[in-house]
Amino acid sequence: MFAYYLDLGLRSLRRNPALTALMVLAIGFGVAASMITYSVFRAVSGNPIPDKSAQLFTPQIDAWGPQQNLKGEPAEALNYIDAMALLRAHEAKRQTLLYPVALSVLPGGNRELPVAVSGYAVGSDFFPMFEVPFRYGGAWRAQDDDARAADVVISDELNQKLFRGADSTGRTINLGGHDYRVVGVTNHWNPRPRFYDLFSTSGFADEPDFYLPYSRALDLRMRTNGSNSCRGKLAYTGWDDYLQSNCVWITAWVELDNAAAVARYHRFLEAYAADQQKAGRFAWPPNVRLRDVMQWLDHEHVVPPESRISLAVALGFFLICLINTVGLLLAKFLRRAGEIGVRRALGASRREIYTQYLIEAGTVGLAGGVLGLLLTAVGVAGVGILFPPQIAQLAQLDVSLVGLTLIVAIAATVCAAFYPSWRAAHVQPAWQLKSS
Repeated sequence: MFAYYLDLGLRSLRRNPALTALMVLAIGFGVAASMITYSVFRAVSGNPIPDKSAQLFTPQIDAWGPQQNLKGEPAEALNYIDAMALLRAHEAKRQTLLYPVALSVLPGGNRELPVAVSGYAVGSDFFPMFEVPFRYGGAWRAQDDDARAADVVISDELNQKLFRGADSTGRTINLGGHDYRVVGVTNHWNPRPRFYDLFSTSGFADEPDFYLPYSRALDLRMRTNGSNSCRGKLAYTGWDDYLQSNCVWITAWVELDNAAAVARYHRFLEAYAADQQKAGRFAWPPNVRLRDVMQWLDHEHVVPPESRISLAVALGFFLICLINTVGLLLAKFLRRAGEIGVRRALGASRREIYTQYLIEAGTVGLAGGVLGLLLTAVGVAGVGILFPPQIAQLAQLDVSLVGLTLIVAIAATVCAAFYPSWRAAHVQPAWQLKSS
């Protein structure tokens, strides 16, 4: 019967090409507007590390006080003193400090000009904590952090530039005038949003070129290439004074497996801040935070407000299109009241009338979905008109979006057809036969 009703539906659509075209256009434009904005919203609001987002936390300690902090919130990063204190305490299963650095690399030895590259100074725990995938080699050892080892992990893209994609582990590269031994090459890894460094980036920067030990970076006095925020009178004149200042520039992350570990680490943060108050370094009560990945993304307002607004507007437009479709389907179905009356008189049940017209509406939804796919492809290609380039490039017409577009178009049209189908199924056969 499905094939029979589908054939009836297609014949009906061909009998009224103008009305059919209006419905297909309404569904196509409505679903395309929704899917284009949803593709952007999905990209910027997704969980960047779903397997461990509830186990990774960034600690914050208020080192500025109520007169200078961010409306009662601690700074988004740590100063050197607090960061190193948390590191030495080692109260978490895994922990890392990180900050962005920019250096130059010699692509082919001293015969070629240096190329600017950017990366991060991190701890060895950074790689297992954030599940960084490797193509060759791996991370340096924990004892290499203490030894300030001249090790480096490079990205696959930088490995292509320097070594044409070959296994470069054990090779030496020159970064910023110092030699480093390549211990690992990562596969493509650039979580969006870049949750681990929202202090210095918008969350949608290009993939880092390298990672080196933070202890080595500090030993060489590498300045941060990211944000640096200070409060009060700044009296530092050199590197050592800078490290003792209240300037925040280091991000810390810890891995905590369960709620008990989270509570224990939070108590540790409060106790540390209380100790600093007793020592006279802080003149205010402990003010600390411990947020996991998704809480951190929400706190930092990573999802651009324009993406939320655009999605709401697009969904409203789609709703208007569906309301118009309801009216068009109602007019189309009731024009065939005589046909319905004859079918009912010959024994067709209301359920069969429902089935016939819902299948017909499904064909309209499918045609609208195909049109919506074409419009979505065009819209995704031009989404940079509304959003910044680093966000627009995240919108992609992948298999999941194709499937979702078709499903939404068909399901929405079928739902819109329920009332017109109900009206059609309740046509009184006697009245229609008498009037005919």
